[in-house]
Amino acid sequence: MAFIQDLGEAEKIIKAIDHMLYVTYPLIKDKRLLIKILKESKNSIFLCISAALQYEYIQKRIRLYEDSRRNFSAFIECSKKYGIKSEEIKKILELSDIIDSHKSSSIELYKNGKLVILSENMSQKSVSLEKTKEFLQLSKEIFRKIKSFIILRQ
Repeated sequence: MAFIQDLGEAEKIIKAIDHMLYVTYPLIKDKRLLIKILKESKNSIFLCISAALQYEYIQKRIRLYEDSRRNFSAFIECSKKYGIKSEEIKKILELSDIIDSHKSSSIELYKNGKLVILSENMSQKSVSLEKTKEFLQLSKEIFRKIKSFIILRQ
């Protein structure tokens, strides 16, 4: 089943980024590694969301769409039964916004221990090491909640 594969892939990514953040990053302190950790945190979260959506679809509780925004809205609707809080949804959206800003940004700096992403209109988003750790923790928590819900139902 595809949702089991997505959960397995999310778990591998989480283990890898945990190692990157707590072992590799303290040794090399490269801002590109922080970006990689943020991107992979988002990737693991969205694999978990995909697994939940697939599970709900198989159970005939939701419809899936070509539009990822509509699918995310469907996830928000069913997220409470997985124990996912509205604060966690806000953090997912924040992480997604940071990654989108990075994609469209031409400049990124590492200043005062923070990764600073400048947009074309020179607005900035900064991400500290602590914020990166929060996003890793969020990905672990989303994975745990979705996996335990699906496994309990199998």
